[in-house]
Amino acid sequence: MSELEITAPAPGRSRAGAVQRIPEAVTAWALASPLVLVLGFFLVLPVITIVVVSFWGSTEWSFYPAFLWDNYEFLLTSPVTLSVYLNTLMYTVLTWVFTLVIGFTVAYFLAFHIRTQTWQIALFLLCTIPFWTSNIIRMISWIPFLGRNGIANSVLMDIGLVNEPVEWLLFSDFAVVLAFVHLYTLFMVVPIFNTMMRIDKSLIEAARDAGATGAQILWNVVIPLTKPGIMIGSIFVVTLVMGDFITVRFMSGGQSASVGRMISNEIALLQYPAAAADAVILLLTVLIMISAMLRFVDIRKEL
Repeated sequence: MSELEITAPAPGRSRAGAVQRIPEAVTAWALASPLVLVLGFFLVLPVITIVVVSFWGSTEWSFYPAFLWDNYEFLLTSPVTLSVYLNTLMYTVLTWVFTLVIGFTVAYFLAFHIRTQTWQIALFLLCTIPFWTSNIIRMISWIPFLGRNGIANSVLMDIGLVNEPVEWLLFSDFAVVLAFVHLYTLFMVVPIFNTMMRIDKSLIEAARDAGATGAQILWNVVIPLTKPGIMIGSIFVVTLVMGDFITVRFMSGGQSASVGRMISNEIALLQYPAAAADAVILLLTVLIMISAMLRFVDIRKEL
C-alpha cells in the first residue's frame, strides 16, 4: 500500500501536468486574439472595404458593384491628380523641414540646457498648452492675425517695411504651411525629447573631454542617438499632413488643393468609388514614404 501511495499521482498534480501540456503557441494566440479581433474589425476590414469599393463603377447619381479599372486609370493618367499630389508633397516636405528644425531645437534646449527635471516637465507642459484646444480653433486663429487688416500687416506697415498690406500672408501656400507647422510641431517635439532624455550624459562629457566642439558633439553624438525619435516624429508629421484636408481648405481660401481635400470633394459629390481609389493610392504613397524612412533607422529600439 505504501508503494502505491507513493506512485499514485495526486489530483492537483494531474491538473498541473495537463496545464503544462498546453502548447505555448496556443496560449500566445489566445492572449492576442482580443487585440487581433479589434484591429481586424476596425482597421483591416475598413481597408479591405475601401479597396473593394475602389473597383466599383459609378454614374452621375449612383454607383454599382463591379470590377473596373476605370477609377485607377483616370487617377493615374490625369494631370490634375499629378498636380494635386505634387502640391501635397510640397506641403509635406516643407512642414517636415520646419517641424524638424523647431522640434529638434526645443527638445535639445529642454534636454540639455534645463538642468532640473521639474523645470523640464514644466516647460514641456507649457509647450503643450496650445494643443489643449481644438485644431480648428488654433488654425482659424491665424486668419485675423494674417488678414489684410490683421496684426501682422499692421505691424509691418507701422515699422515701415511695407507701404500696403501684404496679400500673400493669408489664403496662400504660406498660410497653409504655417498652420501645418503650428498644428503638428508637438508631434515632432515629443519623440525627439523622449529620445534625448535617454542619452547618457557621460557620452557628451567624454566627447567634450576629448576636445570635441559643440557642433561636433551635436553632429557625431546627439543626432545619431536621436535618429529613432526623429523618425517617429517624421512618421507622425508625414501621415498627418498627407491626409489633412480641412487645413488646406481654410488656410488657402479654396485656392489650393490636396489629396485629402480631393477625396473630401469626391465624397461630397457621392463619387465613392473614385474617392476609394484616391484613398488607396494615398495609402500606398504614405506606406512607401514610411518604408523609405524606416530604412535609415530601426525604430524598434525606441519602441
